Amino acid sequence: MAMVELVVSELATNAYKYAPGPFLLELEVKDGAVGVTVWDTDPTLPTTCPADPGRGGRHGLEVVLAVCRSFEVRREPVGKRVRAEVVLADDPAGLPAGRLR
Repeated sequence: MAMVELVVSELATNAYKYAPGPFLLELEVKDGAVGVTVWDTDPTLPTTCPADPGRGGRHGLEVVLAVCRSFEVRREPVGKRVRAEVVLADDPAGLPAGRLR
């Protein structure tokens, strides 16, 4: 769940900082993963910055891309929708995430 919290934090923070209006957050648990969707009013698509280990900040999208199973961005009539999917960790009993006993 820590990865889900990280992805939610990064995507929601970006929407809050860069979109001129409101944003919506949606979480969906399905097939052993959590879908994190953020809609905001800014039509500008997110991009990663060139690698620079000395840069303070602006690494959020790189982090999201590194920990997610999938990532997509779609333009909407107003703004954009960003969706990332995070696989839940395996069960402590040894069952892979999303599988029933």
